[in-house]
Amino acid sequence: MPGERGVKTACVTGGNGYIASALVKMLLEKGYAVKTTVRNPGRFALHIASLELLLLFPDIFLRDRHLNVFTNCIKNLSVRNTCTDDAQKNSHLMQLQELGPLEILRADLDEEGSFDEAVAGCDYAFLVAAPVNLTSENPEPLSLALSCLMYIQQKDQIEPSVRGTLNVLRSCAKAGTVRRVVLTSAASSVCIRPLEGDGHVLDEESWSDLEYVTAEKPPSWGYVVSKVLSEKEALRFAAEHGMSLVIVCPVLTVGSSPVPEVYTSVPASLSMLSGDEAALGMLKGIEKSFGGVPMVALDDLCRAEVFLAETEAASGRFICSSLDTTVAEMSRFLADKYPQYNNVNTGRHSGELLERPRVRLSSAKLVKEGFEFRYSTLDEMYQDVVEYGKALGILSY
Repeated sequence: MPGERGVKTACVTGGNGYIASALVKMLLEKGYAVKTTVRNPGRFALHIASLELLLLFPDIFLRDRHLNVFTNCIKNLSVRNTCTDDAQKNSHLMQLQELGPLEILRADLDEEGSFDEAVAGCDYAFLVAAPVNLTSENPEPLSLALSCLMYIQQKDQIEPSVRGTLNVLRSCAKAGTVRRVVLTSAASSVCIRPLEGDGHVLDEESWSDLEYVTAEKPPSWGYVVSKVLSEKEALRFAAEHGMSLVIVCPVLTVGSSPVPEVYTSVPASLSMLSGDEAALGMLKGIEKSFGGVPMVALDDLCRAEVFLAETEAASGRFICSSLDTTVAEMSRFLADKYPQYNNVNTGRHSGELLERPRVRLSSAKLVKEGFEFRYSTLDEMYQDVVEYGKALGILSY
């Protein structure tokens, strides 16, 4: 499949994920031949998207007044058999094969050489998968989630994340055909640091403060450290091996994806319409930790990743964020725009919430490179995500 008749080829890791599946779809629509990977069969894992926001912001839920919300959130996390032979789990990937040449391969981030076949012959490699694995056989979901929350804060989250990133990079170096590697990280590598007052603007020169994180050990410390160290190790490896690498740091990502189930970001963005208190707690947690609610449309994020892969001059880190808002601003907008959902209650979301962002994440570097965002207002973003929420059953029609 790869390289025939001048067709550009790409590997996307973690193809059954929310972001990765949308990226696979976009690449196929652009005429790429695509290889994508899913995890090894017979292994149980917590879906990374189910944990990401919870692991970043569990302190919001651990207070006494939010303990029930925290418990409900844990109960809602899904434990899934990641067997690549599971037709239902990968059904959307099978459907995407109708758009163009798409090969689905098994690969495990924890096994060196596992991605050799996936990246062989590829022009571009998009590293989207991230490991959050436990190996208990058929564990009870609540106890597994609680165990994972403790387990992931320590080096057992940090080391697999760094090791998994380096394993894929070694496969890319071995392939000898990969022109550009695009690593999808997270904005948590940029802004988890003590910032007093208002008016902060953070760019790619900003890193989350690991001395602060490891000293204070907030509940999210392992996840934040893993993102920072994975990025820095990737940059080091790329420099040592002459590899062309860009890193994308997306914020809260919303929009429709081919996946039939979603966790955290979409439910969080729709929580004031759906009445999902656990998801709303996550949205409030973003505001508390980030000093606002930075957002980007999934379509813009995928376009940015392809743009950065194809733009030869691009290098280093790129924040991908097109809107800085707050829960209060979102609540007012949603109440006005979607009055049919009476779960929106602006008075309920006042008090400790911000009226305007204290911190803004700048995508000026990405824009200067020549990228243009298509979605930069709440109205533009919510048209897509509300329809997606209806299709998934999060919202009623």
